[in-house]
Amino acid sequence: MATLTALLRRNPDYRYTWMGQVVSEIGDYFNAVAVLALILEQTGSGMAVSLVFLSRAIPSVMAAPFAGVLLDRLSRKHIMIASDLVRAVVVLGFILTVHESRPWLFYFLSALLAFATPFFTSGRAAILPDIVSDDELHTANSLTQTTGWATLTAGAMLGGWGAAKFGYTAAFVLNSLSFVFSAWCIWRIHPRVSGVADRPSPRPVRKRGGGMRDYIEGLAYIRSVPLMVGIGMISVGWAIGGGAAQILFALFGDQVFHRGPSGIGNIWGFAGLGLLIGGPLGHVVGRRATFASYKRTVGISYLVHGAGYMLFSQAGSWSAALLLIALSRVGMAVSTVLNTSQLLIHTPDQFRGRVFSTMESLRNSVMIFSVSVAGVASQHYGPRAIGLVAGSCGLLTAIVWTWADWTGRLPEPARASCDTEQKAST
Repeated sequence: MATLTALLRRNPDYRYTWMGQVVSEIGDYFNAVAVLALILEQTGSGMAVSLVFLSRAIPSVMAAPFAGVLLDRLSRKHIMIASDLVRAVVVLGFILTVHESRPWLFYFLSALLAFATPFFTSGRAAILPDIVSDDELHTANSLTQTTGWATLTAGAMLGGWGAAKFGYTAAFVLNSLSFVFSAWCIWRIHPRVSGVADRPSPRPVRKRGGGMRDYIEGLAYIRSVPLMVGIGMISVGWAIGGGAAQILFALFGDQVFHRGPSGIGNIWGFAGLGLLIGGPLGHVVGRRATFASYKRTVGISYLVHGAGYMLFSQAGSWSAALLLIALSRVGMAVSTVLNTSQLLIHTPDQFRGRVFSTMESLRNSVMIFSVSVAGVASQHYGPRAIGLVAGSCGLLTAIVWTWADWTGRLPEPARASCDTEQKAST
């Protein structure tokens, strides 16, 4: 933990980025809780809640190709600021829904908000090697990931409390101000690579054409690197379980253990606790790991994730279920921290935006599919059966990853994190 706090003290660029992340992500949960509570209050419809989820999930997938291309073409800093300012304006539109039921406006504004978000989230990942040194990169990634999980855990509680105490309008205004603060923080940073002209290219420069050609070029790069394909497979395995969890956690808390809303909250809370334990653990492991030991650790972590999820689905006692879902999320968090660090280290700067936006799009796409399948399956099968299948996907992912490692199918790519510093020194 000392290295995490030292990074915040000595690196002002990362400190500003981190501050913006904390405030804007907590603001996101003020919005999310307020929107879900308000639309339920006005319509009483579970279908309306599902449509809000889809109106946020689908546009984020659609935006990813555009975000990746622009983040590799233009200044990532400026795109992130633009994303924050656009979202600051969009969330104020939700105020129009407070006193009059306008379900269509919920969906429209949610879609706009979701479309603008990947331009910031993928940019924040892609810009990280431009604001920290190679020695700081793993620490910065670990802190960024762990902070996201901490704001998930605290933000939902604060969002519910804030909406109840101050009202929906105040929640939306606070969310807007959080984006303005984040934009100010990003404006204060000075990345070493300011735009596409500064980015080294491994091939002769050609006249830049359509964005689709650039996006396809990014996909071709990902396919050409076995490690990228493997990490994409890990993302799919996580998203299958993570998507189903959106429904399963509610079913387990209410129908399996009969503990109502508090039970649902406790499951999510222990899942968040597991993430908060796994994040620092992944940081400690990653600081000492060679590439070979990194791959073994990911295999073990995902084995723990899948097995923990499966055992959670069959647990007979409430306390065992909470401990097992926490253990499952510890394994997932360790894997996420290590895999993201490897992406940052090995992805050339000119592809970084497209790589991170594609990974985000892949996760969101599979989560949409998983939520839909779990929702349909819940009409025909019990939560325990669905949870067992969802967990087995994680276990299968661990087995395939380990097999690929043992058979030499995951060689280490060339390191690329030094590109920006080499450019800065010329």
